[in-house]
Amino acid sequence: MKELFQKLTRDIYKNRVKRRTDKSFIKRATSAMCCLVALILIFNLGSIGSIMIFKGEEYSEIAADNQLSDTVLDPIRGTIYDRNMTPLAVSTAAWILSVNPSEIKKKFSSRPEHLEDFYEYLATNLSKILSVDKAETMEKLKKEGSLYQVIKKNVSGSERIAMQEFFAEKYVYEYQATERKFFFFESVVTKKGKVNAANFFDYESNSNREYAKGNFASTVIGVVNADNKGETGIEAYYDEELQGESGRILTATDVAGRVLDTSYEAYYDAVEGNGVVLTIDFEIQSYLENALNQAYDSLDCDGVYGIVMDVDTGAILALSDKPDFDLNNPRVLDDNVNTDTLKEFEKGTVEYSTEYSRLLYDQWSSFCVTNNYEPGSSFKIFCAAAALEEDIVDNIDSKIYNCTSHTSVADITYHCANYKAHGSQSLTQGLMNSCNTFFITLGQKLGIEKYYKYFEAFGFTERTGIDLANEAYSVVHKKDKMSKVDLASTSFGQGFRISPIQLITATCAIANGGDLMVPYLVGSIVDSEGNIINETEPTVKRKVISEDTAEKVAQMMTAVVDDGTGRNAKINGYAVAGKTASAQKLDDNADREVYVASFVCFAPADDPEVAILVGVDNTHDGYRSGGAVAAPIAKQVMEPTLEYLSVERKYTAEELSKISKSTPDLIGKTVSAAKSLASNQGLKVKIVGEGDTVISQMPAATQTIPQGGVIVLYTEKDSGSAKTKVPDFTGLTVSQVNSLAGEYCLNIVFSGPTNEAGVKAYAQSVAKGAKVDMGSSVTVTFKSDNIIMD
Repeated sequence: MKELFQKLTRDIYKNRVKRRTDKSFIKRATSAMCCLVALILIFNLGSIGSIMIFKGEEYSEIAADNQLSDTVLDPIRGTIYDRNMTPLAVSTAAWILSVNPSEIKKKFSSRPEHLEDFYEYLATNLSKILSVDKAETMEKLKKEGSLYQVIKKNVSGSERIAMQEFFAEKYVYEYQATERKFFFFESVVTKKGKVNAANFFDYESNSNREYAKGNFASTVIGVVNADNKGETGIEAYYDEELQGESGRILTATDVAGRVLDTSYEAYYDAVEGNGVVLTIDFEIQSYLENALNQAYDSLDCDGVYGIVMDVDTGAILALSDKPDFDLNNPRVLDDNVNTDTLKEFEKGTVEYSTEYSRLLYDQWSSFCVTNNYEPGSSFKIFCAAAALEEDIVDNIDSKIYNCTSHTSVADITYHCANYKAHGSQSLTQGLMNSCNTFFITLGQKLGIEKYYKYFEAFGFTERTGIDLANEAYSVVHKKDKMSKVDLASTSFGQGFRISPIQLITATCAIANGGDLMVPYLVGSIVDSEGNIINETEPTVKRKVISEDTAEKVAQMMTAVVDDGTGRNAKINGYAVAGKTASAQKLDDNADREVYVASFVCFAPADDPEVAILVGVDNTHDGYRSGGAVAAPIAKQVMEPTLEYLSVERKYTAEELSKISKSTPDLIGKTVSAAKSLASNQGLKVKIVGEGDTVISQMPAATQTIPQGGVIVLYTEKDSGSAKTKVPDFTGLTVSQVNSLAGEYCLNIVFSGPTNEAGVKAYAQSVAKGAKVDMGSSVTVTFKSDNIIMD
């Protein structure tokens, strides 16, 4: 034991000595360490100073970014209007409000007894502010395991502000907590918990593009993509103007990235883009679309299209193609689109997707602008203009050519339609008869050099410059490679392709006295307050022909409508100048001959205001003449358009004898006296009631009534107005329409070539089945199918 004690004592002593020996080392080590720390401190201070001086701003921004949540708001796209400021495409600022249910549950994991109350608090306020269903909202808030549930799409600006006010409040709840008092004692105390509801919700920008009119002018207006950028039409061409400025929401966050109280939120509104005011007129566009829809439904054809243009300015008043598509659902193929090619591919394959996209782009495109076709006989008006301008013909009424039904150029024989020999003709008669051989002869007399001069002058070798994307190029012969045979076919509108917009633009040059205009669809750019920023000025490209030549061509085109192949476009009181066409399409895949039937016209012929082009692509029912198929459609558009523009009618003596007269005032007269007075004016009466005196009438006094029409006379106060159902007049002859109208006690206003044998009703102003007052007037339009190919 003693030995052991001694050993331990020695060991302790040795260690003490050793510690004393190490003290100097420790001092030296400590000094060195202090110097090292000092050097590090000096270096760090220098670095911090350098950063503050040279990179202070940069790092401040980085620090700020790390403490801010930056949400970009999509810009509000500008509105597209018609020329009278009717909105056609409108964007509204909106948001998607979503919630993270898992985060809510996590927040209350330590206090689950308060979770139900918090759900109730949220669901009650959300349903009140956002007008959403409370039960559905509650279900979304409680969605087990979900990180994302949409509470509402399209949250409006006012709703967002209300939500900000709600989020600014703190949800407060009380709970009991056990706390340690002094060292050994514990006590239960009441505490308050605070929850910021904003931490569980998120906004996504969701600006909406809405088209109130659906299919209305769809190929003109165009579509936007998922990024709210224009993809086709006006939306694409004027995308830079329509795009607004992005807005932002800057929200303060803590070190963990959690959103702080909304009082730390800065909100910068997205700025609306500029508005685009089209030259399209809602009313005129409606006339065109209604007529084209009716034609597309009644004719067995691949498509119809039309353009209405102001002849003096080049402004497009209406433009439409059928079939078209719903602007609010543009990525679905219209039911009328031929989807046979899709059947060749399996759904889900790249090939199927590629073909579907191709069909979509075809559906979105305007045939009037992006496609071309052989114009056919409508092109003869430009050949006639060139011949007059070059003095090949000096008198449009002198008989200068004898048509034997055929002619030859370089051993190639050409025929008139149906091999008809027109005999001796003037230039006017040649145009009225649409004589192919006449215009082939004119073309040969002009020669390639002079003919091509006008071919270029009228704009057929260049694009028009219309403000719509993907305008088609024409496909024409090069002048230095053009042969006499090429000249022969070109002279009557075959062997080359141009776009409909090129044809109507050139026609307007004849209508306005010789000026080739640049067509345009946008009249002005306006800011969000409607103030004009930029206005389109009509642009004259060049003078093409003299006013004298233009006037003579207009006279000949008027004769085409009055007595030639365009008779179905004749309108009482309005002189219409026009030209029909039936152009064969070069389609190697077709199992029969296919045609584009078209009609181009302007009116009033003596003082033109508007021009119209209508085309019907590939009719399958045997009708392929522009005069039989397209001219009636143009008339349906032209007549209400001129009335809408307040163009005064100028009736001929013959027309005056057939038009409606003023209804006599028969109220207060005895029934027998009223019958006698009406009969003296060539009118019929229908008596309603058993009284002896007329107390009311239909039509009212001074209103127009057709010659031979019927007046309904009421003789009892409480008899009310007698109603009748409008029958279907289409397909009936003039006498059949008259007879049927009498049965239904309706007045008929006849329109079209009713004095020709075999004409039939084509359209009526009041739909079949509609209930109207007895004595009401219905306009029935007739057309002749006995028109030669043109």
